[in-house]
Amino acid sequence: MAINLVSIMPTQSQVNETKLTTPTTSYEAQQSFANTLKDAIASVNNQQITSDAMTEKLIKGEDVELHEVMIAAQKASVSLNATMEVRNKAVEAYQEIMRMTI
Repeated sequence: MAINLVSIMPTQSQVNETKLTTPTTSYEAQQSFANTLKDAIASVNNQQITSDAMTEKLIKGEDVELHEVMIAAQKASVSLNATMEVRNKAVEAYQEIMRMTI
């Protein structure tokens, strides 16, 4: 059984690729940031869907191992919790910026 990496953070090679293709305009930077967020959220959503599908198979008595279902559920839970924490930190940063005086 292969162990897959559970992470919403980019790997070092992905960071290096991003540095090589740094956007030159603010519009490109916004699009790049938006695409990164969309990809991260899509990844979390896919893990949730996979977990739900495996749980349904287990309930129906289909050929699926209990430990695989539990691992998929934990991956989905960890990625969702990490996403929620990132969102909370972003909201806190926004609120802090809004409290700043000019």
